[in-house]
Amino acid sequence: MNGKTMEIGAVAAMRYVKDAIMAAKLVMEHTGHTLLVGEKATSFAISMGLAGPTNLSSPESIEKWSNWRQNNCQPNFWKNVAPAGNCGPYHPINIPKDPVKSAVWENQGITCQEWLENDNLLEPTNSHFNSVNRHNHDTISMAVIDKMGHVAVGTSTNGATFKIPGRVGDGPIPGSSAYGDDEVGACGATGDGDIMMRFLPCYQVVESMRLGMEPRDAAVDAISRIARKYPDFVGAVFALNKKGVHAGACHGWTFQYSVRNSSMLDVEVITVTP
Repeated sequence: MNGKTMEIGAVAAMRYVKDAIMAAKLVMEHTGHTLLVGEKATSFAISMGLAGPTNLSSPESIEKWSNWRQNNCQPNFWKNVAPAGNCGPYHPINIPKDPVKSAVWENQGITCQEWLENDNLLEPTNSHFNSVNRHNHDTISMAVIDKMGHVAVGTSTNGATFKIPGRVGDGPIPGSSAYGDDEVGACGATGDGDIMMRFLPCYQVVESMRLGMEPRDAAVDAISRIARKYPDFVGAVFALNKKGVHAGACHGWTFQYSVRNSSMLDVEVITVTP
């Protein structure tokens, strides 16, 4: 995101191209669009000179996936489905009680009736809150201010481990994983993107700073809004105003971010506790 022009470039569900953040930058610089997805995002990236199609699997990722399959695909992100605790294919079990719809379901066979009668299936065996933590996602969010005072932000992520195919996290969603405005400052986020994108925390942080909040207060406020609704979520944000003042806030983990400016010889790592 270009904080001077407010232009944004993003890609999502893009396979076979390693340099997703570069593809996002190309969207911003060479199209009038904001977000490209899926197969056509891959085609765009390759047509613009990025390497691909490339097999992005590694021995480590293949081993992790194989172990997950052997563990009945647990943990996972499904809920209110049957068969619980298995690899699927899955079917919804919260079937409406509407008489007409019930008649249709009855015509599908006894299996549907069994789903309705088995109360144990109404509770997912694994909450997805247990599936996102500091060890199984890889979001990197960065904000910079140049010597002219222009702000830029970027986020890159491989997404949550064992996500449902087609899932898009908060990485490419403007205002969720990152947001920046030359007039105010910037924000970056990491954590449970499925929860965090429902609140656009980075947009909230920047707008709070616009209204006069200090970076720490703005960060704490944005995280608190999420925690009030989802007390088990894991996530964090950092806030940076246009003067270079920075702070972070987190929930559910101890969060670290790094800072460097022109007067520093090396990066400083900042630790933020809940």
